[in-house]
Amino acid sequence: MIQIKNITKKFPSVTALDNISLKIKEKDFFGLLGPNGAGKSTLMNLLVGYLIPEEGEILIDNLKISGESLSIKNKIGLVPQSLALYDDLSALENLEIFGSLFDIAGKQLKESIDEKLNSVELYERRKDKVKTFSGGMKRRLNLIAGLLHDPLVLLCDEPTVGVDPQSRNAIFDFLMKLNEEGKTIVYTTHYMEEAERLCNRIAIIDMGKIIAEGTVQELIHHLPYEQTILINKNQTTLHHTEKFKSYGILIDEQDHFELKPAEGFTLSSFFKMIETEGITNQSIGIKRPSLEALFLHLTGRRLRD
Repeated sequence: MIQIKNITKKFPSVTALDNISLKIKEKDFFGLLGPNGAGKSTLMNLLVGYLIPEEGEILIDNLKISGESLSIKNKIGLVPQSLALYDDLSALENLEIFGSLFDIAGKQLKESIDEKLNSVELYERRKDKVKTFSGGMKRRLNLIAGLLHDPLVLLCDEPTVGVDPQSRNAIFDFLMKLNEEGKTIVYTTHYMEEAERLCNRIAIIDMGKIIAEGTVQELIHHLPYEQTILINKNQTTLHHTEKFKSYGILIDEQDHFELKPAEGFTLSSFFKMIETEGITNQSIGIKRPSLEALFLHLTGRRLRD
């Protein structure tokens, strides 16, 4: 569906994307995960032809993206990070304008608008001006504006920025339903939990480079350990840090330690040790590997550092 081949994009002061390549299959829910400034939005702008790369090419549905490729742009829906709405117009009037940009009119446009407004629970507010909407309602309206022409591919550039949990969940449910119905979705985020919840495949991007790609489980297998041991800080555990270090890498967090087990680590030997030293099981927890841990392992820093 989407082929990104050796793309490099430079700006005067920075190389935003550095020779990246990706393949996104039809019906994928593909996540681009990385911190702010990693190059995610630049890649989205390249995918819709707003920007042109210095090197490489992008194909969507076997058609090359360029600044003049209007035919392929009609197959793409974009949900930008910045709201693209007219505050002084109603939700209905906004969608009529966006529909006209794709030459949709009459009964076809009305049916598409009604369906999309119902799908994000905004139909009853269709005649209200957008400036009266909450941030979450605006995000939902922004989302369906990119779907009126039923594109092959939907590009979502951090579509839940600044929204309340209820609206975020509504957006998630709507996007997952779209994907289940066969829509190919490319989704950028710097929230680990969003990527893990939504995406069947993920590429981690940092400083303009793809540093890992695969399913969540495939990515986590990049980690040299299978699990993390959480150790509460208390008078007993603080006296046994050297013992803990003999089992792996001990990271000192604000209110607890995290133990990254060394090769050959077994839970049975570890729990035998804490029993011998008089440390209660209530002081110990086990955390499964996560994309946050993977990002820290690959880059040496946390995602939001």
